Amino acid sequence: MGIFSSIKDAIFGKKAEAAEPAPATPSALPIGAAIEAASSAMAAASTAVSEVDVEAILSAEAAKAGQPLNWRTSIVDLMKLLGIDSSLDNRKALAQELGYTGELNGSAEMNIWLHKAVMRELAANGGKVPADLTD
Repeated sequence: MGIFSSIKDAIFGKKAEAAEPAPATPSALPIGAAIEAASSAMAAASTAVSEVDVEAILSAEAAKAGQPLNWRTSIVDLMKLLGIDSSLDNRKALAQELGYTGELNGSAEMNIWLHKAVMRELAANGGKVPADLTD
C-alpha cells in the first residue's frame, strides 16, 4: 500500500465510519418494506461515501489535534494530522508515487507541489476538496 493510499484511507475511512447506516430490524417491517428500507440505506451509504467532504473531516481532526497544524498548506502538517510519518523519506516516496519530476530534496517547491497533488488526487478519488486547495 502506498503513502497516498494511507492518506486517502485515513480521510475516507472517517467518512465511511460516519456513514454506516444502523441496521433495520427485519422482523419489525413487512418483507417489501424491509427490502425497500435496506435498498434506500445502501444507496444513501454509497452516495455519502462517494462524496467525502475532505475539508470538513480535516478541520474536525485539526480541532481535536491538541496542537496547531496547518493542514491547508503544509504537507508535513497534513501527514501529521492523519498520523502518517511525515519524514523526508516518506515525502520523497509520496512524490515519486504521485509523479513529481523535480529534485527530491524536501524543498518548499517539492512540499507545495506534494500538497496540491495530494488534494487533487483526493478530489479525483471522490473527495470534495475546495478549489483553492487544488490550484
